[in-house]
Amino acid sequence: MDFVRRFYNLYFSDDRELALRLKPILGFTPARLSIFKTAFYHKSMSNETPDKPTNERLEYLGDAILSTVVAEYLFNKYPNKNEGFLTKMRSKIVKRNTLNEIADNMGLDMILSDYSMGKLSSSMLGNALEALVGAIYIEFGYEKTKNYIIKNILMKYLDINDLETRDDNHKSILLEWCQKNGHEVSFNTLAKFKMDKRDCFKVGVVVNGELVATAEDFNKKSAEQTAAHKAIEKLNINETADTESNAQQWIH
Repeated sequence: MDFVRRFYNLYFSDDRELALRLKPILGFTPARLSIFKTAFYHKSMSNETPDKPTNERLEYLGDAILSTVVAEYLFNKYPNKNEGFLTKMRSKIVKRNTLNEIADNMGLDMILSDYSMGKLSSSMLGNALEALVGAIYIEFGYEKTKNYIIKNILMKYLDINDLETRDDNHKSILLEWCQKNGHEVSFNTLAKFKMDKRDCFKVGVVVNGELVATAEDFNKKSAEQTAAHKAIEKLNINETADTESNAQQWIH
């Protein structure tokens, strides 16, 4: 029955263009195409069609499934590692920035742009990926979804070994550096405004009373991470052996 649905969706459905675009990304044509379509329907569209379901419920489902699959994968991959290591590795994989990068590399932005109003934010990509995982779960069930995530997402788009040593929590790096070197640091919300009918945040990093870097994003935490990254680059933290003296030209 699913074979017939997939054939119909690919050649005769009103949404066959979506099916054609999804096939090279997913590696299959969905039988439940309407659910996959919903996975890309961002809540910003609800302003235009309020009765249309958004991808938030699928995102909730996909988030739980992805976290479970990653936890099991890491548990089996690292039989001798403790809970702290496994928890930190899972956090690195399922964190918003990682999911945003994976979704971008998969090409989800090309489809998401058709189902959102205005400018895409990076967080929307990660949300769509989680919603897509939820749709795959509805399509195949847990076991096939688990195998799909491991083979087509984790092993294809991530370097797990590189993640072991990478620390891309820019806010944490900046906070630790400031604490170590006796500097006061704060993340201040400089403005909250509407962009494309959505809340947007402008966040500033203030070190010893001086505004060092700013960033804007639809997600406040993402704005903080971006601002922290800019501050790290401006202060040359971890980029030269003499980071303290290099930073002093900006810190007063």
